[in-house]
Amino acid sequence: MSGVNTMRLLYLALVAAAASGCKTTILPSEVKTPSNAWKTFGEAQASYDRIIPHETTVEDLRRLGFDPDTTPNMRLLTYLDITERFIPNASITLADLQEDVRNCIIAKDCCKAYELSVEVNDSQRYGNALMDIFGFRKHTHITGWTFRSLIIIQNDLVVYKLHAGQPNVNRFESKTKPLGPFQELDHLLTKAPKW
Repeated sequence: MSGVNTMRLLYLALVAAAASGCKTTILPSEVKTPSNAWKTFGEAQASYDRIIPHETTVEDLRRLGFDPDTTPNMRLLTYLDITERFIPNASITLADLQEDVRNCIIAKDCCKAYELSVEVNDSQRYGNALMDIFGFRKHTHITGWTFRSLIIIQNDLVVYKLHAGQPNVNRFESKTKPLGPFQELDHLLTKAPKW
């Protein structure tokens, strides 16, 4: 009898906690940090700013942290990849491109590019722990930064550079499932064997 009473008390405590909207730190969190040399957007930007077209060499790029052999999240692109990036459809022609990009594509095998993509995310869940655990409501606060760059190289010399990114990622995401864990049962029912 005492076991049943204990279970009832535990159940009532869980229901009361859910109804009160208690907040707790037991919710999961996730941190995505690539192992690049840059710890902040500003550091990545500062390295990028030291790249000077028609002056910076491939060896200089390595010293700045832009080396496809050792830098994580960096891709080596061929002139065909560069062509796809700058001429995605027939409405853009080679004549429309910036002169250094155009000359590099024409040079074919003498042309390559380094593409870097760095994404740093800190994802923290918040809100009612029980509503989150049982899948009714999930609130997430995501902070961090992203940095992307494209460096075009011809004959081991940087001829063109381009960058983009988001210095301050700060967004909130909310997911609500009114039926909680039972929300996922609808796809199981549609896949049920037919007799």
